[in-house]
Amino acid sequence: MSLVSEEFPDVVPYKAEEITIPADVTPERVPTHIVDYSEAEQTDEQLYQEISKANVICIVYSVNNKKSIEKVSWHKCCREVPLILVGNKSDLVEHSSMETILPIMNKYTEIETCVECSAKNLKNISEMFYYAQKAVLHPTGPLYCPDEKEMKAACVRALTRIFKVSDLDNDGILNDNELNFFQRTCFNTPLPPQALEDVKNVVRKNTTDGVCEDGLTLKGFLFLHTLFIQRGRHETTWAVLRRFGYDDDLELHQDYLFPPLKIPPDCSTELNHNASLFLQSVFDKHDKDRDCALSPEELKDLFDVFPYMPWGPDVNNTVCTNDHGWITYQGFLSQWTLTTYLDVQRCLEYLGYLGYSIIAEQESQAAAITVTREKRLDLQKKQTQRSVFLCKVFGGPGSGKSGFLQAFLGHNLMHQRMVKEEHKSYYSTSTAHVYGQEKYLLLHEVFPDFDFLSESDLSCDVVCLIYDVSNPCSFEYCAQIFKEYLVDSKVPCMLVAAKADLPEVRQQFSPSPLDFCRTHRLPPPQSFTCSTAGTPSKDIFIKLATMATYPHARLRCMCTCNRCTFCLCQNILNSELLHTVKAKLYTAISSRHMSQVDLKNSSVWLRVSLGAAVFAVLGFTMYRLLLKPR
Repeated sequence: MSLVSEEFPDVVPYKAEEITIPADVTPERVPTHIVDYSEAEQTDEQLYQEISKANVICIVYSVNNKKSIEKVSWHKCCREVPLILVGNKSDLVEHSSMETILPIMNKYTEIETCVECSAKNLKNISEMFYYAQKAVLHPTGPLYCPDEKEMKAACVRALTRIFKVSDLDNDGILNDNELNFFQRTCFNTPLPPQALEDVKNVVRKNTTDGVCEDGLTLKGFLFLHTLFIQRGRHETTWAVLRRFGYDDDLELHQDYLFPPLKIPPDCSTELNHNASLFLQSVFDKHDKDRDCALSPEELKDLFDVFPYMPWGPDVNNTVCTNDHGWITYQGFLSQWTLTTYLDVQRCLEYLGYLGYSIIAEQESQAAAITVTREKRLDLQKKQTQRSVFLCKVFGGPGSGKSGFLQAFLGHNLMHQRMVKEEHKSYYSTSTAHVYGQEKYLLLHEVFPDFDFLSESDLSCDVVCLIYDVSNPCSFEYCAQIFKEYLVDSKVPCMLVAAKADLPEVRQQFSPSPLDFCRTHRLPPPQSFTCSTAGTPSKDIFIKLATMATYPHARLRCMCTCNRCTFCLCQNILNSELLHTVKAKLYTAISSRHMSQVDLKNSSVWLRVSLGAAVFAVLGFTMYRLLLKPR
């Protein structure tokens, strides 16, 4: 009552009415509901009901009444919420009751603090409710163990992750730039140089190795937060924890890990350019020996900010690796691309652990994701902005599907035989260049169960049907899959004649693979083998990526012989020489003639238009003449 009226009432009722303090008059900017309890007017059942609804409980005793202090006790339900001990009537005594209260505070860790006040003199009344709010919003219990006089394990674990995320160069030290970035991130203001030095001096005086090379080590960082908590400034530590996504239980909040991301049907998800740059910085940060690959120790260090190891041993057979079997930079991005495409929620979670929204200064990890437009619109407009495409690989047992997937990563048959069965992967991901543009192609080996193919098994951008040329029964499975599920589909299909290094036998299924392709207007069967001394050819994967990128176009030529008319034309059209000549020609024409054109003289524009038309007709005629020999 004194808080609201700012004066001591002449008549004090047994129980005050419920009071609501609006958010705009409190330091923490939160509304506060104050509920009084009187033993004289209320039952124990009512007390328990109020306790169950409370976020914080203030237990009031009289400082001038020793029996009142001795009777300070509470029901076990009270131990589930923070407690504030309030010594009232301090105006009636000259001494403090803190010496008597201290043993009680040491016994019960749920007690946040003790405040002596006077309702009559209005002493510490507003402070009492401030501490009550603070106990709810910034509790000490989850952070600090007063008996051990050190931070709890969960708090140390959370702050260690925050330190590692903030250590942008991964040298184990927060230098001045990193400290200022951390300060701006958490408190929206940099530290003045002198204040920065004062902080480091405090750490130097109290720890042996808290400061190294004029920067803050992990030990110094943890000491600093221990000091904040011990001095009653635990709101500082809570501000840091919450900025990095932690909830009141010191677990990363679900809203932080999984921000809302709307994905319409028939759309896919990809990493955008900013996300790729962030992942590049993460890779470079942990590639300590600068060999453009992550060793097992470097990969473990990278995922140290995760609560678990997200990648298993199969990842080394899913993406590109170096000669030691270590994931390369290209392989690192490929794995992230695969996760983003197949399970974008998992990707958001992983980016959250790495602190993407903090380091990239974005609202959430959702800013790292590009949601592509619907595939049907791409087909209608006959163009796409997508850069990631999924290829489902079908084939009977022993047809060579696994070898085909591994060949995409540059692994020949000899390398594949050394892979343990438990380390095999049903995916392989890498890049392929389609007319000079880099595209990610995700190959997925589908389990050969003809009778139980689901809609998800058939949802892709291109289908690859593989059969073994040395097995007379192998092609039949591919033919049945196509006729049953793909004959009326708009998804482009390619037939691959695997194990081409072995003698080819006649397939028992009729018609033959070549006639089957002609009947169904498919490209002719593509020969393939991974039984090579070196790296298997990637030409076939470029064709698959091209078919996925341009599903509306039927490729007239499926070879890379560099001798046929189609190949020669494609090579010329995509050559750097032609692009250079076009650019120089355009520059020359622009500089010599366009500056002299009189915009009011229509005859000039007529001549320019006629010349362009003649040039187009000549080019088209030349192209048709080149095609005649075929």
